[in-house]
Parts: sequence; structure tokens; C-alpha cells
Amino acid sequence: MEQKRVVVTGIGMVTPLGNDVSTAWQNLLQGNSGANRITHFDASKFKTQFACEVKDLDMSSLLDAKELRRYDRYIHYAIKSAEEAIQDSHICIQSEDALRCGVIYGSGMGGINTLDVNIGGFGAGDGTPRYSPFFIPMIITNMAAGMLAIRYGFTGVNYATTSACASSAHAIANAYYQIRMGLADVILTGGSEAAIECSGIGGFNALHALSTRNDSPQTACRPFSASRDGFVLGEGAGSLILEEYEHAKARGAHIYAEVVGCGLTADAYHLTASDPDGKGAKNAMLLAINDAHITPEQVDYINMHGTSTPIGDIAEVKAIQDLFGEHAYQLSLTSSKSMTGHLLGGTGAVEAIISLLSMQHGIVTPTINHEDGDEDPNLAYHINFTFNQAQQREINYAMSNNFGFGGHNACLLFKNPNTP
Repeated sequence: MEQKRVVVTGIGMVTPLGNDVSTAWQNLLQGNSGANRITHFDASKFKTQFACEVKDLDMSSLLDAKELRRYDRYIHYAIKSAEEAIQDSHICIQSEDALRCGVIYGSGMGGINTLDVNIGGFGAGDGTPRYSPFFIPMIITNMAAGMLAIRYGFTGVNYATTSACASSAHAIANAYYQIRMGLADVILTGGSEAAIECSGIGGFNALHALSTRNDSPQTACRPFSASRDGFVLGEGAGSLILEEYEHAKARGAHIYAEVVGCGLTADAYHLTASDPDGKGAKNAMLLAINDAHITPEQVDYINMHGTSTPIGDIAEVKAIQDLFGEHAYQLSLTSSKSMTGHLLGGTGAVEAIISLLSMQHGIVTPTINHEDGDEDPNLAYHINFTFNQAQQREINYAMSNNFGFGGHNACLLFKNPNTP
């Protein structure tokens, strides 16, 4: 079977750094942090009292009053970012074959806000069930995919991916496969998460996964620094329009990049910890490179998973060193989570978009919060982590890594449309 080429023709974001691509990108370039004290609920008794929240999002132009009440916040984020991606792509849905237009969309935790509200209300009462009739539709992780298809009339492939922090990277990978096999022309893909809730913060605190730097939220996420003490929870969504190349070319679409490779593996190691040798991550990157039919030396940039956890950062750096050898020291490496926080099921899509923007503008966003003298002896500090300042760099091939609890590894590889 002839394999089709797959390109990205539209992008949209809702993030703690801005509710559209342009605003978020400018804040990323400036090295701004999205972290602050939690406002979604009273976190004063929690070990971690800060997070990277989405701020000042007005959904009134997209949803009516009933929809605003009936959709969980993670669906709000998905709709907002998807609307921007569709507008950006300039695709006219009415003129497309809807059966060849699909939605594959990820979320790790779904409607956790709705879950907290309904379970909390039940527990505070006399034991009489008083659940919202929209409780189930609002919490299930497939509902963003379903609502996006309903909203835009895509009647082709439609499902959700749930693989913790790799959820939206897996969604993009599956969209890529569908189009490459000739089963679809256009797929709206990405992921959304809104887990800054009592159970989200409390649960990750119980795992000792979150930073507890309550006195300095904006400096708390510090990937690759010796003083890192856990990740900072974020929220938001990223949406991309993936399209078959000839289809995009025929309608004169702007092409951000070509999706040329994908690698999906499992650590098969531990419930929450990465394989300390980075074997699963290394194999995912190698599979993506082989899928693209390039060599490791052709990769210029990696948006690393880089969560700011003591074990995870080391494992990923080891994987990169083992795979790329001497070329590892020529790569531009960055962790945008240092600014956005960790968006869990939405992080793969947001970081894929950041990778595309870095490629388009020739600028690598910084990894903030690194201080002189804060070097981890387990890491090689002559590797280019782009600490604290954005760096100019021509990027022909960009890689985006995401790894999830359960050992799920996903690597996406993009090619600059101007690269021969």
C-alpha cells in the first residue's frame, strides 16, 4: 500500500501562558512562568499550594449558558484550542467529505472537576444520591473527541487516547497513521486536561510527585537542576489539524511541518517510575528516526519530556546520550514544562505545537529556573539545555518526547517544510 504524506496545517492552544498560540508563544520566548497560587479551590491545607492554571478564559462566544454548565473544564479547553486550529487551517468543513474527516483526541484524566464536585456533594449530604444527569458524559475521557466531532460535523474515525502523560502524543501518532494509510484526509487531533483539583493535587502529593516550593511557585519547575523536587501541575489543551499532503497542497494550505516519524514503546518496568537506563525512551526515539528514514545526526532539536522529577530527567538524558552519541552535544534540548507546567494528557499536543513554532521561527524556547551552581552531577552539563534564554537555531528536524505513568513512551518527529 502506498503511504501518504502527512502535514500539519492548523494549530491552537490554551495554556497557562495564554489562551491562543500567539500569546503563549511570546510568553515562552520571554521565559515567563505560568505558575502561581491555586485559585480553582482552597489549597491552603495541601502540601502543594500552587500550579500552572489557565487564566481569564472566556468561552461565552463559543458556548451558550447551558453548554458552559454541562461541559467539564477539560472540554472547554479542547473546544477553544480546536476552534483556533480549524480557523488557522482555513479548512472549509462543509466542502469536505465528512466521512474522511475524523477526530482523535487524548486526555489522561477527563472530567476530574466534575468528579470532585459530584462525589464531594454526595459525601457531604445524607447519603442520598444527587448526581448531575450529565455526570457520566462530563467525566469520561472520550467526551472531548465526541463533542468536537459533533461540533464540527466530522463523521469519520473518532476516538480518545488515554495513556497518562503520553495521551495526546499517542493521539497525534494515531492520526498520523490513519492519514498515512489513506483512511482519512483530515484529522483534528491533540489533547486536553484540567486536573488542578483537590483530587489531582492531593493524589500527586500522595505520590510525592509534585514540587512543594510554595514560597516560590514561579521558580519551582526546574528541569535538569540538582534542586528539582518534582513537577508543577498544569492544565490546558493543544489541537492540531493533520492533513494528507496532496489534499493540503490542492487547497493552498499553509504547512507548518511534515510529520515524518513516530515511535511508540513501553518501559515495562514500573507503575510510575521511568526505566532508569532510559531504554524505552531510547527505543521510541530510534523508532521515530527509522520511520522517517533519516539518521540520528539529522535531528536538530528535542522538546524533552523534562518534568523536573529527580529520576525522570536523568533517564531521558541517558536515553539521548546513548542514542545520539557525540551528536547529543550538538542538539538543542529544551523543556517547555519549566514554563507551562505539566499538562498531563494535554502536554504532548502543546509541546508538539511548540516544536513546530520553534522550527518555523528558528528559535528554541528556554528551560527556565536554572541557577549557577545548581548542576546535578548525574547529568552532563555541556549538553545544550538552552537554560534561561531562548536561542536561535535552524531546525530541519524536530523531535517531541512524552512519557506517561505505566511506562508509555511516545516520540513524534517533524520535518521543516523548507528542508529538501
